[in-house]
Amino acid sequence: MKKILRLALIDFKIIFRDPSLRVFLVLPVILFVLIVWLVPYLVAKYEFLVPYLSLMLVGAVIENTQMYSFISSMVLIDEKETNVAKTYGVVPLTKRQYILSRMLIPYLFTVALNVILFWVQPFFTIGWGTNLILSLLAGLVVPVYVLAINAIAENRMQGMVYVKAFNLLVLVPIVAFFVPDNFKHLFGIFPTHWVFQSVNNATLGLPFGWLAAIGFLFFGVLLWWVSKLFIRKHFV
Repeated sequence: MKKILRLALIDFKIIFRDPSLRVFLVLPVILFVLIVWLVPYLVAKYEFLVPYLSLMLVGAVIENTQMYSFISSMVLIDEKETNVAKTYGVVPLTKRQYILSRMLIPYLFTVALNVILFWVQPFFTIGWGTNLILSLLAGLVVPVYVLAINAIAENRMQGMVYVKAFNLLVLVPIVAFFVPDNFKHLFGIFPTHWVFQSVNNATLGLPFGWLAAIGFLFFGVLLWWVSKLFIRKHFV
């Protein structure tokens, strides 16, 4: 476990040494400013926005996952391009432990961001238990996203193309909020659908446990699958 934590901290320090990646750390600050100050101002001024508050929070939660999804994707792609990944292939860790060490801080950092977001947002009362469940679920977007991109992208240029595509796929389930209820779960083929619906139900005071359970199961299966693909492609 000490080796895993040591490698995780080294990975975290790399971000602060790379100016092109460090700039993305300001994105959560911008997001919090929007949710805590700008959106309340707009809602007070334009009442027609009130029904969309839950959707705005859903968008903010998923955008919190995008910062580390991009940063970690680029770090790992750069290692593949420079053949550093081959060196990591012989470190005294199993491949699964290596994945854990690289995804641990991005996941926990993203969870923490969303815990804070649910806490400071001024629109809904969300208990700490619900807050933690939703944040843990949303955070799973990061490792699935990062490992999937690195399983298919060979270089930064390809990586940027896939990042744009993945960013769209992550947001597609928002469409479910604008279709009849009978059809909304057709978007359940996208894992983020279960995050969106869980957050929406929680904010409206509706049952969300079964939605979150499906989400955890879906992400768990995807994480197992993309981890296998990543291991097969990243160290060669």
